[in-house]
Amino acid sequence: MDRLVSTEWLAGERGADDLVVLDATQHLGGSDRDAAAEYLAGHIPGARFLDLASWTDPASATPKAVPVSAQFAERLGRMGIRPDTRVVLYDDSAIRSSARAWFIFDLHHFDNVAVLDGGLGKWKAEGRPLASGEESWSATEFPTGPQPRREVLDKAAVLGIAASQSCEIVDARDAERFEGTSEDHVHGLAGGHIPGARNVHFRDLLNDDGTYRTPQEIDRLFRDAGIADDRPLVASCGSGMTACVLLFARELAGRGGALYDGSWMEWGADPATPKEKGAAR
Repeated sequence: MDRLVSTEWLAGERGADDLVVLDATQHLGGSDRDAAAEYLAGHIPGARFLDLASWTDPASATPKAVPVSAQFAERLGRMGIRPDTRVVLYDDSAIRSSARAWFIFDLHHFDNVAVLDGGLGKWKAEGRPLASGEESWSATEFPTGPQPRREVLDKAAVLGIAASQSCEIVDARDAERFEGTSEDHVHGLAGGHIPGARNVHFRDLLNDDGTYRTPQEIDRLFRDAGIADDRPLVASCGSGMTACVLLFARELAGRGGALYDGSWMEWGADPATPKEKGAAR
């Protein structure tokens, strides 16, 4: 199964015994939208609500940290997912939250997972069926796997990178928050960015219908931002969410990257961290 699947593909595969569809919708903090209520009102038939907002590691010092291996296994077992299950993730979120869910699956060595291109918006625009209310399934046991295979960096590691410029730091927020010409109202912080960071707004990686741009277009957008193809990369954003859109797009283009999970929510709140304003240098 490819990392990115079309609505047409899912319509043909929906109902297969080995396929689980997960609604991975999460909205920005402070939004008046309720992902769980929206799921109950209308979702792809058979889809299960992942509750991505709660899929964190509360023991971590990093706010809203990705779940550890045991927490990953517990949630998959609760969702009725086995190691041989095919999983398709979708969202109906302005921040394309299914990319965050994909990152968590990939982090914990679950390879047979895909993102629905265009999400629920495209599915609905095409007049495809919806279901409402709860779905039923049976929980199972999912084994705890090995240590995560991707790098999830903490503030200390990113401080070192910012000082040494040993890899590219790319920020997924809009130019206004990145440059500091507006406040980060989502997190109640001043604008600005990590010193040396580049800026690729996550929405630029998407077409008007919410589908991802081609690998060639994705590569061009990163190059236009001054990011070399062969340099290691760490992605940041406001809270570790849209940074995963950058990482998923990079994956589509055949390139990897690490996540700074604390992102500006952690960096911007610490008076001791260095900060820059203005366009990327």
